[in-house]
Amino acid sequence: MSPLDRYTCDEALRRLDDYLDRELRPEEMRRVQNHIETCAVCAQEYAFEAKVIAEIRGKLHRIDVPASLRTRLAVLLETERMSIGSDGEWTSMS
Repeated sequence: MSPLDRYTCDEALRRLDDYLDRELRPEEMRRVQNHIETCAVCAQEYAFEAKVIAEIRGKLHRIDVPASLRTRLAVLLETERMSIGSDGEWTSMS
């Protein structure tokens, strides 16, 4: 399939989680968005999943997280970020 062809529903739905998390390359984001704008079935699935994520995020904001846990998570996330090489591949931590 050439980059100019529309995605099929299967292709769009396979990428929907990454689309919602904004983890696709810009051209992939556009392709999924274009498909969602032209396909009522996929638009409905997108709306459902986006609503679930929004509700989960809303509930998470109501949980009081101890500062020590936030600090530990920040350190772990930074360590993970630094373990990714410049080519996007994981590097050995040893």
